[in-house]
Amino acid sequence: MTIVTPMMRQYQAVKEQYSDCLLFFRLGDFYEMFGEDALTASRELNIVLTARDGGQGQKVAMCGVPHHAADNYIARLIGKGYKVAICEQLEDPKLAKGIVRRDVIRIVTPGTVLEENMLQVGSHNYLAACWPETRRGAESGFGLAYVDISSGEFRATELKGPECRKELGDELVRINPAELVLPEALAGDELFRFRSSAVVSRCPEEGLVRNSFEDLLRIHFRVASLEGLGLQDRSPAARAVAMILLFLQQTQKRSLNYLDRLTVYDCGEYMFLDAATRRNLELTATIRGNKRQGSLLSVVDHTQTAMGSRLLREWLESPLLDCGAVNRRLDAVSELINQPLLLDDFRLQLPKLYDLPRLVGRVCYGSAGPRELAALRSTLSLLPELFRLLSQLNSPLAGVLLDSFDLLEDIDALLRDALADEPPLSARDHGAIRSGFNSEVDELRRLSGSAKELLLQMEAEEREKTGIRNLKVGFNKVFGYYIEISKSRAAEAPDRYLRKQTLANGERYITEELKELENRILSAGERLSSLEYQLFMELRQQVAEAATRILATADVLAHLDVLQGLAHVAIHNCYCRPQVDGGGRIIIKEGRHPVVESILGAENYIPNDTYLDKSSQRMMLITGPNMAGKSTYMRQVALVVLLAQIGSFVPAAAAQIGTVDRIFTRVGAADDLTAGQSTFMVEMNETSNILRHAGPKSLIVLDEIGRGTSTFDGLSIAWAVAEYIVNDACGAKTLFATHYHELTALADTYPLIRNFSIAVREKGKDIIFLRKIVEGAEDKSYGIQVAQLAGLPKAVLARAREILAQLEKEKHPAGDIQISEQLTFDTLIADDPPPEPALLRELRELDTDAITPLDALLTIIKWKKELL
Repeated sequence: MTIVTPMMRQYQAVKEQYSDCLLFFRLGDFYEMFGEDALTASRELNIVLTARDGGQGQKVAMCGVPHHAADNYIARLIGKGYKVAICEQLEDPKLAKGIVRRDVIRIVTPGTVLEENMLQVGSHNYLAACWPETRRGAESGFGLAYVDISSGEFRATELKGPECRKELGDELVRINPAELVLPEALAGDELFRFRSSAVVSRCPEEGLVRNSFEDLLRIHFRVASLEGLGLQDRSPAARAVAMILLFLQQTQKRSLNYLDRLTVYDCGEYMFLDAATRRNLELTATIRGNKRQGSLLSVVDHTQTAMGSRLLREWLESPLLDCGAVNRRLDAVSELINQPLLLDDFRLQLPKLYDLPRLVGRVCYGSAGPRELAALRSTLSLLPELFRLLSQLNSPLAGVLLDSFDLLEDIDALLRDALADEPPLSARDHGAIRSGFNSEVDELRRLSGSAKELLLQMEAEEREKTGIRNLKVGFNKVFGYYIEISKSRAAEAPDRYLRKQTLANGERYITEELKELENRILSAGERLSSLEYQLFMELRQQVAEAATRILATADVLAHLDVLQGLAHVAIHNCYCRPQVDGGGRIIIKEGRHPVVESILGAENYIPNDTYLDKSSQRMMLITGPNMAGKSTYMRQVALVVLLAQIGSFVPAAAAQIGTVDRIFTRVGAADDLTAGQSTFMVEMNETSNILRHAGPKSLIVLDEIGRGTSTFDGLSIAWAVAEYIVNDACGAKTLFATHYHELTALADTYPLIRNFSIAVREKGKDIIFLRKIVEGAEDKSYGIQVAQLAGLPKAVLARAREILAQLEKEKHPAGDIQISEQLTFDTLIADDPPPEPALLRELRELDTDAITPLDALLTIIKWKKELL
């Protein structure tokens, strides 16, 4: 289609530069979209599609959204993975000669959002970049960098060695970026397709990144060399940082000076948790539904601020390996627990804080309005009291925080002096600057605010001069200020009155004096608006220049919030302080699963002990029926270890944790159809990964191995895996749950393997789960009883018992048994459904609104006797 109208030609020229974005093109009070963009936006936003004349009688598809509501529409598009280019009018349409100049002022992408309605309060929104390192034509490593432009966090690392691809994938799962910037060499790589759900963007000016990355970093961070950033001899990481900076320059089109706190880290500083382990342990989201509620984070997050909540998430996802650092955190938490009144004072003050990092991000970005500066002022006013409270703590970590605590008194005083108590929403509105801060603003306000009094004074003077008592001085938006005289007395108007408008009942006039007063009043309003806006911009810039200081204090407050939150959860949930050391033992007395306990209640949860070490009990081989609690028990051990190494108290009566460098889990059955992998193949891939990477300081949780293939194949694999792990070649401390009872014989050969089981009590054909780990092997799986609990038809259960008895009697492989009687489909259909248990029927019929507390207690006692 040939576009011939000037406005559509302008649109087309801009669109060609941003072909991968939806273009929001400003026309008056609306952002309009045309052509394919309009079709996409109409479908995704469910807004009306219209058409516009494109010239020569051609119609162009069109839709639009009001500019004042654009953020909500952009948020919906970003949530669906689109990028939005915002094209603004660069001049006042009233003053423009010809078509208004327009250009893109910002590109909003999933990894570059700043707007509050597009961000999750307790989660970072990362933009990440990866750069490959090649040697002799082969891939040898990766550089990884990621930034949250809403809070200023900026980090980089390098991954090398034969497992660098997998480690990069696991690290991407940990940081979970919203957007990933990749060079051409990595575009389409399956590593990023299967390991990350991030929107992928191409690296801008890849040659500049490859050849001039050092200059880019030196200029942006204002350093003499990369050594000052910790990036010397880490060129892949440095190039990844350069990619992010170039991408942000291209999309944000403004200064990024506040992104000046780069942290270079080594993955070896933290406990390694691969993607499967993070998923299986449900650290920050549940496996089913991917929800926060039901995760470990939902239980231990008792922080009071958004910045504290984000930091706690980082701690959970990156447990420490340095025992000294862990114990410094534990000392600080312990001190807060021992001072409950001080802890209450912290919990009273912290909720009053606004999200400092994100406020500063918007200030530096230039999008913060007067009310956001007021929120910053409100937060700064609380710093002296928080400083006073923190100074009462004596732990080493509290001392470090206190030394880094900048009270920002100059910024607080500036905001109190310059900003009004209740400023308007927009800097373009009157009232942002406090009276008394600027004498010219005060004078203009006086003049603008006294317009009514000045007009009344003039009205009184003109009545006195003319003798016309019904003379009025008024104003309307069309004609401005005027003097109005009724028809009956119009002839008495002085010659100095110039007729301006004739009405049905009167005449309106203007005088030189009134024109002069009008100019003074109107120019005062315009000048006041302009001056207030200028002063606000200067105020915001002064705050932006202190961004590094403010962010440093925000970091202190976030740490303080996490520590008090961990202290509060320890008190609230009766957690104990673990002994974290460099030894090789894991000893947990009366350990509990934090999430399951929070659901059931502490009084209903059965705690269990754990003992693992390198020299006497390296593997606990656990047997017992399904649903008895094996998985819960094994996961709780992993979670206790993980919590201990973030510096948290743990759900146990006592715990000694020798530092664990890696936790691996192999739990449950799942396929990966997108990768063409069956359930058994996924299981074997995960097992292979564990065996290749686990070492003497690792903790392995294996919940069934070999169940996805034939009995003998599966048993053989499970047997060999257990032997490999327990030998010194691996030597990891292991919890191994299995239904292959034959594996219990391993304890006779390997002294480092001990048999344990979940205690159950049989009652006729039924079983009761006691949820208690006891030493010794279990030779029954109770599968048929569990199937009965699941409601399988009675005929199926009866037939299963018959086959089981025959198998146990003849000891035949399942494929060789002779079926004495076939179970027909008609038999299954004719079978009556299992009768409803009497207790369940009684529970359903119980009127909980009418029953008394005493009757309820007696009923519960009766049910307990029937069950036990």
